[in-house]
Amino acid sequence: MKIVEVKAHPLRTALQQPFAFSQGWVKNRSATLVEVVTDAGITGWGEAFAQGLEPPQIAAAVIESALKPLVLGADPLDIEVLWHRMYHATRDFGRKGSVTAGISAIDIALWDIAGKAYGVPIYRLLGGAFRTKVQAYATGFYRISGQGESARLGEEAIAHYEAGFRAMKVKLGYGLTDDIAVMAAVARSLDTRPVTLMVDTNHAYGVGDAVRLGNALAPYDLRWYEEPVAPEHIAGYREVRSRVSMPIAGGENEHTLYGFRDFLGAGAVDIAQPDIGSVGGFTACRHVIALAQSHGVQVNPHVWGSAIAQAASLQLIAAVPVAHHSVFALEPIFEYDRSSHPFRQALVAQPVEQRDGWVDIPSRPGLGVEVDRSVLDRYRIS
Repeated sequence: MKIVEVKAHPLRTALQQPFAFSQGWVKNRSATLVEVVTDAGITGWGEAFAQGLEPPQIAAAVIESALKPLVLGADPLDIEVLWHRMYHATRDFGRKGSVTAGISAIDIALWDIAGKAYGVPIYRLLGGAFRTKVQAYATGFYRISGQGESARLGEEAIAHYEAGFRAMKVKLGYGLTDDIAVMAAVARSLDTRPVTLMVDTNHAYGVGDAVRLGNALAPYDLRWYEEPVAPEHIAGYREVRSRVSMPIAGGENEHTLYGFRDFLGAGAVDIAQPDIGSVGGFTACRHVIALAQSHGVQVNPHVWGSAIAQAASLQLIAAVPVAHHSVFALEPIFEYDRSSHPFRQALVAQPVEQRDGWVDIPSRPGLGVEVDRSVLDRYRIS
């Protein structure tokens, strides 16, 4: 079997209601999908993580110009070989960001091809499933006007609860006073309802303010405090972790085994959050999971993208071991972004659906999804 074509599909659509996270306003939903075609009639799909403010054409250009020539004519089942070929060929101008996201997209597509070729879900190729369903947590609590939205966000918490979610991640990073008011409103709205909370500031603060926020939120018994400081500030992560009571999570903006070597080796986090569309695909996730296991750090993947990224993340989560084994070990949970995203429900024939706060992990071959090409045609950027 040989690779005969690699096609990048950058997609974008304007949102009727823009929303903000701490780093800016999201006015469009974007995705960079890749289609890898073989001479055996098997096609694999992958996705490059398009950050909320990132033009999807960047990773598409990397795929078309730098990576496609490296894999055309190769055997798609030589996945580890091709990963290293792509990484080493782009090392001098890559290693992070959109270049590694492009590698991720192709790598995911190769694993999809392998699963289809062998007739098994990807988690079987990764060594088997530790779990066949996973608890979902609602990501949301974005801003639609700015500060002073605590009452509305408290009502949003009730909406997530009534939809079946028993775990929620609150987006913060809009100023300490506003953040504390939002968390108080969310807690009041939920009252005695059994909900586990996490927070994510998307690296909005320096160490001092990150610590002050963490200490102020200690009464909420958070499962984790995500991206407290800038991803490059590994020493800052370590300092925040040493000065607050809740577990620290991060890693969605870290890349490959080499980046996580320094991140985990420094004792920066309790929970590592590689994004499969950014870190280097399934192949890099295997590397990172093994490294994290050796450091006693739980891996809980970050999920943001389209239906392709969701499907890939579910296959990965099935194969993630717990970091600290016990009869009642803490299991990974699945990020279920509740904000508007047309490239989720409409893109594939079998979109991810949560029921009573849980998601079944598909057992169909490969990623287990079938792409609707009319959606690609509708939203593709020329």
